[in-house]
Amino acid sequence: MRLFLAIIVCKVLRFAGKLVGKGSSLPGQYALKVCPDLLGRVKLPQHIIAVTGSNGKTSTVEMIASILDASGKKVVYNKEGSNQIEGVATLILSRCTLGGRMRGDVLLLESDERYAKYTFRWFHPTHFVITNLYRDQLTRNGHPEWVYDAVKAAVHPDTTLVLNADDPLVSCLGKDHSPDKVKWFGLDECSISTKEHRGVYNDGARCPVCKGRMEYSCYHYAHIGHYACPTCGHTRHDTDFAVTELDLKEGRLTINGETRIELAFRSIYNVYNILAAWSACALAGADTAVMAGVINNYMLKNGRMQTFRLGGHKGTLLTSKHENSVAYDTNLAYVAATEKPCTVLIIVDSISRKYFTGETSWLWDIDFDRLNAPHIKKIMLYGKYCNDLAVRFKYAHVPADRIEVGEAISTAADGLKEAGNEDVYVITCFSDRDKLLALAEKD
Repeated sequence: MRLFLAIIVCKVLRFAGKLVGKGSSLPGQYALKVCPDLLGRVKLPQHIIAVTGSNGKTSTVEMIASILDASGKKVVYNKEGSNQIEGVATLILSRCTLGGRMRGDVLLLESDERYAKYTFRWFHPTHFVITNLYRDQLTRNGHPEWVYDAVKAAVHPDTTLVLNADDPLVSCLGKDHSPDKVKWFGLDECSISTKEHRGVYNDGARCPVCKGRMEYSCYHYAHIGHYACPTCGHTRHDTDFAVTELDLKEGRLTINGETRIELAFRSIYNVYNILAAWSACALAGADTAVMAGVINNYMLKNGRMQTFRLGGHKGTLLTSKHENSVAYDTNLAYVAATEKPCTVLIIVDSISRKYFTGETSWLWDIDFDRLNAPHIKKIMLYGKYCNDLAVRFKYAHVPADRIEVGEAISTAADGLKEAGNEDVYVITCFSDRDKLLALAEKD
């Protein structure tokens, strides 16, 4: 009876929420009050795929959903990104019959890395993809190893883990798991790999197992690469799914030496997201030709990258999660690699988590030196926290005469509309992106 009432409550609140454009978590929140163990009572599909990690969750889930849909599977997934237990409850109950059976062939879940253990207390995924674990929202998450412990608590022995072999912390999840229940993905050494670490900090400097000094034969980005600990032997695992060739400049990659993929977005993040999605779908039985057809030149629909126009400027918006320096670094690297004359607009107008005040120390973890490139003609720092940005840039190796500072985003947009025709790259967060897009023209 409680489950029935919870389903009714969820469906009614979800319907009402859609009318006003809200309500992806609230219906599940109230349903859980009615029936706290509802996720253990509903009848779920046989195939359940979960994706978690510091970055790449939403993009990876979207690509998995697109591939499985093209494969003829009815996929239920949290498009709105509500990835804690309340949002998951809303998703499942809104797709349930009144008898508690969820409609669909595959349940696909983006799961917050901290809260996965609460969601998967009641059921466990058949496949669990972990993209990466690194410094992210330190005020909320603390050290990456603390997040690792939270993710580990969500792992069930019967679940097949799909792990990023290039992340030394993620790879630890495979140590105590049945070897036949672990699949690995990673990137072979390629043209973008470096022998030296680049960045303000290095979370991979010490082995996560023994705390000895970690050695790398190559880095792909941050602490993601080919590693080996000479003290305890913790080392990169051989991969089941690999990008064997990569040319970001030309925008193409090859998976397992066989399948060539053209890239619509030439970012190392995108490479790993594609590979994670490919791995999960291959394990779910998707046909290689179908996967390649979907992924080839795939453009994300989640708004992480959008194009627009401002006067004579062609603009590209690159969304970075605030309090995540690695996300910023990869977008800055993307801009630095373009080589065409451009302007970069960085907007920090809001802090993305409601319980934060004006904490901006995370700006000091970002490698803004990447913008010291001759083709980057101007760097515009705007938003409520423009002065925090300006102070950070005083310590970056970027010429001061290229920097413009202002608070009003509209002022930045008006200035760009009035003059120039170079490319413009806007780097900001989810909370601020629409503030700029509302002032721009559709491309």
